[in-house]
Amino acid sequence: MARLTVHPLRAYRRARRTGQLQASPPAVLAGSFLFLILLGTLLLLLPAAQQRPISLFEALFTAASSVTVTGLMVIDPARDLSFLGQAVVLGLVQMGGIGFVTFAIIASLTLGKRLSLKYQALALEAFNQTSVARIRQTALTVLKFSLAIEGAAILILTLWWWRNDSLEHAFLLAGFHAVSAFNNAGISLFPDSLAGFVGDPVTTFVITGCIILGGLGFSVLADINQKRAWQTLAYYTRLMLIGTLVLNLVALALFWLIESSNPATLGHLPLPSQGLAAWTQVVGARTAGFASMDVDQLRDSSRLLLMALMFIGGGSLSTASGIKLGTFIILLAVVRAYVLQRKEVVLMHRTIAPETIQKALALLMVSGLLVCMGVFLVSLFESQPFIAIAMEVMAAFTTTGLSPDLTRSLSLPSQILLMALMFIGRLGPLTLVYSLGTQRYSRVRYPEAPMQIG
Repeated sequence: MARLTVHPLRAYRRARRTGQLQASPPAVLAGSFLFLILLGTLLLLLPAAQQRPISLFEALFTAASSVTVTGLMVIDPARDLSFLGQAVVLGLVQMGGIGFVTFAIIASLTLGKRLSLKYQALALEAFNQTSVARIRQTALTVLKFSLAIEGAAILILTLWWWRNDSLEHAFLLAGFHAVSAFNNAGISLFPDSLAGFVGDPVTTFVITGCIILGGLGFSVLADINQKRAWQTLAYYTRLMLIGTLVLNLVALALFWLIESSNPATLGHLPLPSQGLAAWTQVVGARTAGFASMDVDQLRDSSRLLLMALMFIGGGSLSTASGIKLGTFIILLAVVRAYVLQRKEVVLMHRTIAPETIQKALALLMVSGLLVCMGVFLVSLFESQPFIAIAMEVMAAFTTTGLSPDLTRSLSLPSQILLMALMFIGRLGPLTLVYSLGTQRYSRVRYPEAPMQIG
């Protein structure tokens, strides 16, 4: 893919002359998400969307959190927004989670138009694909799986919650939480998120199932749907399934062990409810942000564990963010190869390309520096406990939204910084991969320099 770099003044003159503004795919993606945020802000400012008057900044923050599928809130969507406002939030979550580009491509295909080279490059970037021929199939797969999984979850939750509620209200709640879970947004209309369902296995497994499926990635789901046999699954699919299972189970065991003696979280619950609450918390921490207990009451070791899960995130081409599970697995393989003094990085009997390793290391470094910078700046603005600030910043950058109930009490500079981190966290790694994916070749070669490491 060629780099589409244009000098700003030259681009402006060309736009004045031709009426078209050339931009790189990441720039178009960022502009699309920014447009959605601004549109959502205007819609949330409508009197019909509000239960009580909300400010311009509150509407902007809510729209940004919804589009980036983060879930951090400075308002209470259940009390401060009307049905229209909640529908706007849900629409922004759906567009931000599945992707604005997906809907644009589906609309273009519906009208029978062929994608231009510029939009092909944009689609390749958005879908993490290398073949233009697969763009259409990938876009249709994204839409098909999204509607099927969300529809099934809505049906099950509606019938289950109907037992103690009216059919209409149960349907509305089911629709909101199914979409929020599958798109890994973690926005809830319940005052205590999912804490009221710690003893409810149906709600627990439907919601966490949506979170896991949304975080696996559409390419994984499509591969499973097509082949349906472990031996024939693609290498990346098998890697993601094993990695997701191992990471979730290890995190569940650690979290349960740490919090089982904490009377403010799991200690007061019967054993089955402890398992359900711990499962919801570790699955939600990786990608979504739903909480099954009061995060403020967690031990610091548990918070560090949840922050690590947030940083890892979900799979590529998914509704989740973070550095992605595939990146984390590659980094583990790199460490293993170094410890064993192997020249090649081998993972499940396959050699990992040096370019892939470089991308993984660069993504780790950039993401880590952004989180550290965010924690440093928020620490300057606030006098809150350090662990709470670190968790808030991590929740924003990884678009997880698992907050120690700190967002609303932060100062305006900190809230603005969180908005920037949400936006960068949603688009930054994608932009980084694009820039690293464009190779530059030079005829100049320099002598190697000896360096001391470690």
